[in-house]
Amino acid sequence: MKLSIDFTKSNGLVPAIIQDYKSGEIYMLGYMNEESLQKALTTGWVYFWSRSRQKLWMKGEESGNKLRVKEIFSDCDKDSLLIQVELLGKNVCHTGNKSCFYTKIGENI
Repeated sequence: MKLSIDFTKSNGLVPAIIQDYKSGEIYMLGYMNEESLQKALTTGWVYFWSRSRQKLWMKGEESGNKLRVKEIFSDCDKDSLLIQVELLGKNVCHTGNKSCFYTKIGENI
């Protein structure tokens, strides 16, 4: 399947926001290349491109906290993704927190 996502702007990667499909909670932000997006579309599991390890990886392949794809949306510029998921496990963040967004910055903003 030919995708209409613009992978040319950021060296072949697009940001992918991962959101719980029921609660709307934002779990994490990862980066996908064309291969990881195709793999997510064909398998139904979230895959990313690891910028530090320079390889494709399935979220939860080691921890067991997997993300089942429910729906994938692109933004209006077709250069970022919103992936709504079902979490199969207890948490998404490698720290043990459910979400990677648990650190509040500033007060009364």
